[in-house]
Amino acid sequence: MQLLLKGGRIIDPSQGLDIVGDLLIIDGRIAKIGKIDSADQIEDVSGKVVMPGLIDMHVHFREPGFEYKEDIESGSKAAAAGGFTTVATMPNTNPFTDSRPIIEYIIKRGEAVGLVKIKPIGALTQGMRGEEMAEIGDMIEGGAVAFSDDAFPIASSGVMRRVMEYCTMFDVPVILHCEDKSLCDDGLMNEGLLSTRLGLRGIPDEVEEISISRNIMLARLAGCRVHIAHVSTRGSVDIIRRAKKAGISVTCETCPQYFSLTEDSVVGYDTNAKMSPSLRTADDVAAIKEGLADGTIDVIATDHAPHAAEDKETEFAAAANGMVGLETAVGLVITELVNPGVLSLGEAVKKMTVAPAGILGLDSGSLAVGKSADVTVVDLEREYVVEPEKFCSKGRNTVLGGRKLIGKAWMTILEGRVTSRG
Repeated sequence: MQLLLKGGRIIDPSQGLDIVGDLLIIDGRIAKIGKIDSADQIEDVSGKVVMPGLIDMHVHFREPGFEYKEDIESGSKAAAAGGFTTVATMPNTNPFTDSRPIIEYIIKRGEAVGLVKIKPIGALTQGMRGEEMAEIGDMIEGGAVAFSDDAFPIASSGVMRRVMEYCTMFDVPVILHCEDKSLCDDGLMNEGLLSTRLGLRGIPDEVEEISISRNIMLARLAGCRVHIAHVSTRGSVDIIRRAKKAGISVTCETCPQYFSLTEDSVVGYDTNAKMSPSLRTADDVAAIKEGLADGTIDVIATDHAPHAAEDKETEFAAAANGMVGLETAVGLVITELVNPGVLSLGEAVKKMTVAPAGILGLDSGSLAVGKSADVTVVDLEREYVVEPEKFCSKGRNTVLGGRKLIGKAWMTILEGRVTSRG
């Protein structure tokens, strides 16, 4: 089976490629890039950008256990609609993803749906309680690509050191949600003048920054590869920048909400703006953009966190944390980063393809000949208004409803099959 993408701007950071040309797919593999005249099926992509299939290394698909929020099928549809061909799912399911059978179940469900490659992230500790180490080696054999206790950060430095040392034996990354729970004090939003005015208990930046500092020091001690999830503050960016200069093996990600939104979104007590980490200040947003531009922040991930209406349509203190992100990520990256010149298009593509692939050890994120034909075609000129009611995800929890964005996934291709058309 042949598919020819003709006349597009082909960008592949893994090969240093940025050309206008044709891309030929044969039997699910990249066959040729250049000038190609004919094929069984031809798609005119002139005026659009052809790039490796996007990779999101931080999503919550909720299955098993919370299928009323999202399941693997609806999450996969949302991912494909957003231009993603590979996602890494976090382990806060029910039961927790802390054993090989659950890892294998998630992979098989993903294969059955067939819209996106699902790479499960296993729990570091049993039941994500931060006490006894989970069966990490067994989960790796089952297909886990990384390990995290996600929003249940390990409080004990001793336990954290042991799990880091164990993961080092397998050369798998430890993904860390950095939050000092003892300092949160049941906070609900970023601590500052706005939280005081709204009468909402605040969460200081140090909640994130203290935890990042400790975990980086433990990573240095254990010789472990650590990846810091959803970086949100200026101080966090500075800490990670210094750690990288010191040669510590640390990578990190941020999410579109942390370079696109501020704490002002909470005004009116909009529970869709309640998330963890909290939305921060305009200065923090500027720092996140600086970190993206200078390479301190390696990856753009979404932390796609779908919730049912009843989880958000309640008083602010009781509302669940998080917002959906798969179907708005490309638009926010183009609108907030590429068009204003914070990142070049190639740099943005790198942070959503080859960079996460390298951290997770995936054989993807590239358009090299012979690679699996996982391809995203983006229309950089497409202007549209975000309409949450039209999302493929079950989740409608976003503060972006009604916002105009520029840039949208036009076609998503998985192993040579078109899985979505925008």
